[in-house]
Amino acid sequence: MPGDEDGRIAPASGTVQSGTSTLTTPGVFVTDQSRIRNFSIIAHIDHGKSTLADRLLERTGAITEREMREQVLDTMDIERERGITIKANNVRLEYTARDGASYVLNLIDTPGHVDFSYEVSRSLAACEGALLLADAAQGVQAQTLANAYLAVEAGLEVIPALNKVDLPAADPERVAEELVGILGGDPDEVLRLSAKTGLGVDDLFEKIIREVPAPVGSVEAPLRALVFDSYFDAYRGVVCYIRVVDGRISAGERLRFMASGEEYNANEVGFLTPRAVSVATLGPGEVGYLITGAKEIDRIKVGDTITSVAYQATAPLPGYSEPKSMVFSGLYPTDGDDFERLREALDKLRLNDASLHYEPESSRALGFGFRTGFLGLLHMEIVRERLEREYDLDLVATAPSVAYRVVKPSGEAIEIHSPQDLPNPGEVATVEEPYMRVMIISPSEYIGAIMDLVTNARGDMVNMTYLSPERVELVYHVPLAEVVFGFFDSLKSRTRGYASMDYEISGYRASDLVKVDILLNSVPVDAFSAVVHRDKAYEYGKKLVDKLRELIPRQLFDVPIQAAIGSRIIARETVRARRKDVLAKCYGGDISRKRKLLEKQKEGKKRMKMVGSVEVPPEAFVAALKVDD
Repeated sequence: MPGDEDGRIAPASGTVQSGTSTLTTPGVFVTDQSRIRNFSIIAHIDHGKSTLADRLLERTGAITEREMREQVLDTMDIERERGITIKANNVRLEYTARDGASYVLNLIDTPGHVDFSYEVSRSLAACEGALLLADAAQGVQAQTLANAYLAVEAGLEVIPALNKVDLPAADPERVAEELVGILGGDPDEVLRLSAKTGLGVDDLFEKIIREVPAPVGSVEAPLRALVFDSYFDAYRGVVCYIRVVDGRISAGERLRFMASGEEYNANEVGFLTPRAVSVATLGPGEVGYLITGAKEIDRIKVGDTITSVAYQATAPLPGYSEPKSMVFSGLYPTDGDDFERLREALDKLRLNDASLHYEPESSRALGFGFRTGFLGLLHMEIVRERLEREYDLDLVATAPSVAYRVVKPSGEAIEIHSPQDLPNPGEVATVEEPYMRVMIISPSEYIGAIMDLVTNARGDMVNMTYLSPERVELVYHVPLAEVVFGFFDSLKSRTRGYASMDYEISGYRASDLVKVDILLNSVPVDAFSAVVHRDKAYEYGKKLVDKLRELIPRQLFDVPIQAAIGSRIIARETVRARRKDVLAKCYGGDISRKRKLLEKQKEGKKRMKMVGSVEVPPEAFVAALKVDD
């Protein structure tokens, strides 16, 4: 076998120790497991994960000074513009410790926003350790706590660290006490870092080597590798990010994906430095990529176990559930001729975003479009922005709704993703809506404002804990429908931006829900239908008809705008007709002639009202999204 530039393939045979590599079969090196450390960085949004990853890459020489830029691991334009991480990424770092030993560190960078927490759970499944980062000025936030619990539940070694200790507002002692209150230990042992200047990075490397356990796996066992992420490359097909647990995976080998039953050849295996480096073999404990030539991302499920066809494993690795859409919205092209372009754009977008779900639907008002499922409002906003920016589409999005569960009198339960699908009241025994477990961390002075907000959102308190005399953690059960409509914005405004929030699905509960329809000229407009709690139905209907009265242009006839629950009208406004002066040319004469012209106009308007269609401008549909404003 030819030698590879990184020394992983050698022509010799037998068992040889060389640096961090061990020769296990003739000619093939795999990295010594005792020299591997797999870890991820987890934190609240904007606490410095991506910036710290940049410093780690710099310190290990993974990228040159000329190649250096901010947020190296954030490859999407929208990630760089917004300063957030959306997709998890990984990189292999070679580090020489203070004692002269060489180590391989596999770093997995994770998103911070709650919408993308499923990416965090994927990443943690591929690690033995996690660096829990907290902002030394802001302190422990809701997702700091949520991610800490995720890591502990996954059985990882958690290393607490403070970032941004060089800020004038930093209070490392207070925040170290908060972290120790969560994880235990000594506040003096919490690392102090500055991802901006590189302060404390060497101490961080040494602590990772010392405290994160080396991976455990047998090179002789059948191959078992976990797919923890994937994306679509236009030239090479589906690229899987994998963590090898047992055995080894070699280029050219025939592989089987255990959950789907699909079989492919391993066209290429390798790791990211962050440049892709292809190798002959990845051994147990290593993190890398696999290219099989698969052309459809649906065929390869994230969380699946890969094994060898020739030497198969009997049991798969414990996977994790696929991301489940929480928020649904209709996406329609402003120009009906762009429907096929929208379909192609969604197909292409889904190749890189397996959490995006969509199916065709039609609306009387908007024509043909797609009912699209998202993880949350930020995910929805990003998908819509990418469709408009990358595929030059002009879109109208309907008001977001959540997935409801309808139980019929027969006991049959069905899930509905659109208000139009809600059966008639006579066919419904109960309607259940998803509830979230919402965790809010805030300065204690804002407790009253938060309680008022959550009460208005139909929330129930579960727990209240003081993290310190000044900071409190509040846990509530709140309907998801209330969370997705402006809840976070209201929380920030009521607490002057000091509160942070994290949430997770906690199950379904029966609620007194009704469908509110909007009728224009006595014709229902399905795009405006919404499922709301009965107590809030009048408020929702009144707000929407008021908004539409301002936005719908005047016609030649009166246009009634009505909000209705079933056959009962709960709110009404009228767009008055444009006045056409039919008497303009009458200069005196008999009054009966004027009356005749007015009667003729009245009959014409009546006839027009029966057959005329009401023009609804696109901004009226956008207004439905902003009804809570």
